[in-house]
Amino acid sequence: MKLLFTANRFPYPPYRGDKLKIYHLARRLARRHEVHLLTFLQDKSDLQYLPELEKIFTEIHLVPLSRAQSYVNSALAFFHTQPFQVRYFHSAAMHQKVQELYATHQYDAVHVQHLRMAPYWATIGDVPRILDLPDAYSLYWKRRIAAKSGLMKWFATLEQKRVFDYEAVLEAYDLSLVCSGEDRKYLEQERGIKNVRLLPNGVDMETFSGSGHDYSRADLILFTGNMDYAPNVDAVIYFVQEIFPAIKRECPQVRFMIAGQRPVAKVSELASADVAVTGFVPKLSEVYAQASLVVAPLRFGAGTQNKVLEAMAMGVPVVSHKIGFDGLNIRSGEGVVLAMDKASFSRECIRLLQSASLRKAVGEAGSEVIRTQFDWEVVSRQLEQYFADVVANKSAVQEK
Repeated sequence: MKLLFTANRFPYPPYRGDKLKIYHLARRLARRHEVHLLTFLQDKSDLQYLPELEKIFTEIHLVPLSRAQSYVNSALAFFHTQPFQVRYFHSAAMHQKVQELYATHQYDAVHVQHLRMAPYWATIGDVPRILDLPDAYSLYWKRRIAAKSGLMKWFATLEQKRVFDYEAVLEAYDLSLVCSGEDRKYLEQERGIKNVRLLPNGVDMETFSGSGHDYSRADLILFTGNMDYAPNVDAVIYFVQEIFPAIKRECPQVRFMIAGQRPVAKVSELASADVAVTGFVPKLSEVYAQASLVVAPLRFGAGTQNKVLEAMAMGVPVVSHKIGFDGLNIRSGEGVVLAMDKASFSRECIRLLQSASLRKAVGEAGSEVIRTQFDWEVVSRQLEQYFADVVANKSAVQEK
């Protein structure tokens, strides 16, 4: 098949989130299909990585979108009904490029990443199109409302309503994908959107391997993620202030490490003798290898968390709230221990820190889950089947 990936961000380096998913899916599909890329170029320094992407994509089309223009778009969004996130990525040049590619290429199918990019292919109905979402975005904003106050609560409420209304665009696509069963259930039951299927986030097993993890260590709790991302910022502040003190009382030797790029001031200020804020880490696998356990104390957000999947792949036990656990299709203890509140969260962390055999049992169970369900090769094969399905369905409709 000849496939076009339409991405909202330049997908290299594939460290986290949006970039990581497109890179790994396209890299594997390129072994069996012809793949093209259409994406924004927001930072000219990314051009240094073109040779890496040229190893994967037959053609790469870049549409400049300066951050200044995105900020203007965001300001003008107050006069539109579309979500601010969608307006941030508004570009007449991108619309023009889509029309140009549509006119000059016979794509078998198009992959559109995120609700942010949905407007660009929503009205081109004679090409099979898949809209791939990291989560049910209105659910994400619904949870943000509960965690905010004042002006930020007002903005979260406004954006949630806009996203809720705009999610009807999913039905303009042949298929919409989300990465967790929780998100699919929400879209189907609360939104009445029926063309939703599952495509989980994945893990690069070449990078994150659980073989030989040292379960004798009981001195390091780890959190990873982009540290300018609101759910992550809230999670580490909540953990340091509400959960970590109880753990320290029982396990005085333990330290907490926050590993992730772009830490905002509120995160950097958490640094102390017992709390390390590393900033960007080029090889996260080396940090996971040092960890006794990983925590995911997220109080809002949606989708499947890469931090949880990577830790499971490395054989590191995880303690998580429901966000980070729901959608994994596992029981508590199969790589991730579910904690419903701060008291149970600290209790489960202490229990794991005090038992090397328990850390080993939970960690090794997680590695097996990743190997069978979340390896990027497994996920890419699933996407490949979805492409085949929408192509076949479109052909059947056109033949009638």
